[in-house]
Order: sequence, then structure tokens, then C-alpha cells
Amino acid sequence: MNLFTVLSFLFFTGMVALISYVLTRKEDLNSHDGYFLGGRSLGPWVIAGSLMLTNLSTEQLIGLNAQGYSHTIAVMGWEVGSAIALVVVAFFLLPRYLKGGITTIPDFLEERYDFGTKQIVTILFLFGYVFNLLPPILYSGAVALNGIFDVSGVFGVSRFTGIIIMVVAIGTLGSIYAIFGGLKAVAISDTINGVGLLIGGLLIPIIGLFVLGDGSFGNGFQTIIKDTPEKLNSIGGEESPVPFSTMFTGMLLVNLFYWGTAQHIMQRAISAKSLKAGQQGVLMAAFLKLLGPVFLILPGIIAFNMFGSGMEPTDAYPKLVTEVLPTPLVGFFAAVLVGAILSSFNSALNSSVTLIALNIYKPYFNPQASDKQVVKKGKTAGIILALFAMVIAPLIDKAPQGFFQYLQIVNGFYNVPIFTILIVGYLTKRVPAVAAKISLTVFISIYATTQLIWDTGVHFLHILAILFVVCTTLMLVIGKMYPRKEVFVLEEKSQVEMTPWKLVYPVGLAATAAMILLYVLLSPVGII
Repeated sequence: MNLFTVLSFLFFTGMVALISYVLTRKEDLNSHDGYFLGGRSLGPWVIAGSLMLTNLSTEQLIGLNAQGYSHTIAVMGWEVGSAIALVVVAFFLLPRYLKGGITTIPDFLEERYDFGTKQIVTILFLFGYVFNLLPPILYSGAVALNGIFDVSGVFGVSRFTGIIIMVVAIGTLGSIYAIFGGLKAVAISDTINGVGLLIGGLLIPIIGLFVLGDGSFGNGFQTIIKDTPEKLNSIGGEESPVPFSTMFTGMLLVNLFYWGTAQHIMQRAISAKSLKAGQQGVLMAAFLKLLGPVFLILPGIIAFNMFGSGMEPTDAYPKLVTEVLPTPLVGFFAAVLVGAILSSFNSALNSSVTLIALNIYKPYFNPQASDKQVVKKGKTAGIILALFAMVIAPLIDKAPQGFFQYLQIVNGFYNVPIFTILIVGYLTKRVPAVAAKISLTVFISIYATTQLIWDTGVHFLHILAILFVVCTTLMLVIGKMYPRKEVFVLEEKSQVEMTPWKLVYPVGLAATAAMILLYVLLSPVGII
């Protein structure tokens, strides 16, 4: 382990923590909005930075680059496809969330349907966060950092023990941000780390292309175009992890859920100081997502051209970093990597605490609880969840390969089912609560059957789209046969300025056009 690497890592990590503390030390963390929503005071840059860092972690850096190494840039659908989803959020969902003055996404479902629907969705969210988000974030981060710092070798322990050490270190640091600093500390640290990740993430492919081109950036890119043009084809076939056809079916729905419904993501946007600031932040994030393939997939393609095809795909990105990054920058990059890991971990933890405190503790255990009591119980729940995640995370080391794809498949048990009842709830006024409950039951049951029992041979994203259509139709039929007695009207409960950004539509359309242009350029009719 290089001493300079360790010192530069500690310096950058400590600097982020110090800045976050200084900027949030006077925040009121005993109030409902102060702790869970950062006092509803987030500006556009903080929202954009926090959205990006909450999304990015080692699952993407290692997982997507592994898919770029073993397949093609067509897997960019997970990243580039997010732009259109964020545009929809800015146009349609965010104004309604802020108008309703909600703190959690299930809050809206309670107003639209009933308390029971809200609790079912709360449990589904918590299932996803506790079992399929928190532990995998800790695990993938621990694997990456164990490799960079050679923790196993330094302490003379096994690889598994080295992973445990890093899981505990990351989990403890992330918990301090999320549990004791509240959302604003999380969001500010995200923004600072976002700048570092953008710099560090872009350095890898840039330097990698220089190395591949024997000192010439252009020659490096020409090498890829000449030797492996198929790697730059954005139009994935049926053998691809992301067939192009899924961009119009399940991929669109998954991205709409993630950016428009997932609690740990939308909590940033609904913490905006105004509708204008929220729309600006969301659309900034849409443009930033278009850069994703550059540092999340291109390095894997560079590694394929540099090292050949005989490598384990998950080793491609770490090996490229080791080979091309100058030693003085390794510590900085490791700190940026930690920032990405912490951002995803503490964001998921903060959102889990929010759901438990507001949707479980207060309604079931102490309806008369003060804000201070709710925050205190939330912190206790956060500590328990963090410890649970630290226990489970190392066990993922025994899981099979295809880690990133596995996570996306498991997410299907709750992401599109929740999005289905949310979108029907917004677009209709008479569909009753029982329709939402039946839809969730039918959707999850059939999806589970296709993934665990009956192999249909149909891509899981297509299955999600088919079930979305089926369950939406089912809800509409139930609504026609057994309509709710009163027409639903979204009440005005906004707590921030609701004047929309006057450029929201032209900027949103520009982001959509840029996404389409990127697909055209990276297609058989473009540069390849």
C-alpha cells in the first residue's frame, strides 16, 4: 500500500467531511423537514449533484464497465435512457409532488388510495433498500477498495476478511453522514464528491485512450473504431444484456420508476427550495446522465482493446485504473470512489429511516410523537439498519456472477409494480384502493413466477412492460366496475414557491434530442 496514496485519500475524504459539517452545523435537525428534507432548501446544483451521486456507485463503475468489456456500449440504455425519464419527472411528476407537499412517495398513495396501500408500498420500498440496495452497495465498494489498498495483504488476512474490514469502515462512515447529519449533509457531501467523481471518472477513459493510442488520444479512439467497431454499437441485439427493443418497453418503465418514484432519489427533488430550483436540478441531472457512457462503459471497451478477452469482466475496470492512472492520483480516485459508495449508501439509509420513522413508527407506535421524538427514533432505526447491512454485505461474496444484472432483475419485484399504481393514481380520478392492492398482488406474483419458477425465455424488461399493461388495464376495469365514491382531487399543500421554470420545456426537449442524437451517432448509421 503506497503511503502517498493513503495520505491523499485521507486528505480528500476528510476535506469533504469538514466542508459538509461546516455548511450544515447550524441546521435544525430536530424538526421533521429539517432532518428528512434538508429544510426544503436545496438549490439546483445541489439537487443535480446529489441525484447523480446517489445513483452512481461501484455497482455501475465495475458492473457496467464489465458489461462494456464483455458486450457492447448498448448497455448505455441504463444511463442514457435515464435522460427521458428525468424530463418526464421535471414536466409532470415533480410539480405534483411539490403541490401535494409530500415527504415520502407513499404519502401521495395514501391520499390517492388509502392508508393500507401506503403501508404496502412502504414495506416494498424497505424490502428493496434493506435487502437489495444497502448490502450490495457496501459489498461492491468493499471489493473495489480492498483491491486498491490491498487490505488483505497489508493485514495478512484472507480476501473475505479484507472485505469485512472495508464493509465495516464504509458502513460506519456512511452512517455518520446519514444518521447524524440528516439529508442536507448527505446532499452537500454528494455535490462535492460529484465534482470529484466527474473529474476522476473522466480521467480514466481519457488517459486510457492516450495509453491505447501510444500517446495520442485520437489514435486511441481510432484503434477502437478500427479493431472493435462492434463495441460502439448502441443498438443491442437480443443477445445483449440491454436489447434495443427494451428501451421502448421495460427499460423506460424502470427508469421512470427509479427517477420519478424511488424514495431515495425523489427525496432530493422534493427537498427543493422551489419548483423552479427542482426542475433546474432534475434537468441538469438529465444532461449529466448523457455523459455516463464515457466513464461507465468506455473504460471497459478500452480494457478489452488493451488487455484482450481472456479476463474476468469484473476485473476489467480495476485493472485499467491500476495500469493507466499515475500513482499520485490513485489516492484521489480512491477517495472519489468512496464518495460514490457513501453517497449511494447514506442516501438509501436516510430514505429508509424516513420511511420507518414517518410511515411506521409514528402511525403505529406513537401518533402524537413530536418532531424531535420522530427524528430520535429514526436515528435509532438507522443504526440498526446500518448494522444489519454490514452483517449481510460480506455474504454477497458467495453470490454468482452477473451481479449488476441480478440486481436489476430483483428490483423488478417492486419498482414497476409501484410505478404502475402511482401513474394510474395520477391519471385517473375514480380507480379505487382495492384496484391498487390487486394490481400489486397480481404483478408481483406473476413476475416472481417468471423469474423463479417458469423460464419463459422472454427478457425480464419485456415481462415488466407486459405486466405494466396488464395491471394498468386491470385497474381501469376495476375502476369502471367499482369506482370510488368521491372524485380524487390533489389538494394544494405546497410549502415552497410553485412558479415553474420558464425554460423547463425547451431545455427538457433539448435533453431528449441530445439523447436521440447520441444513439444515432453510436449506431450503424453513425460513426461506426
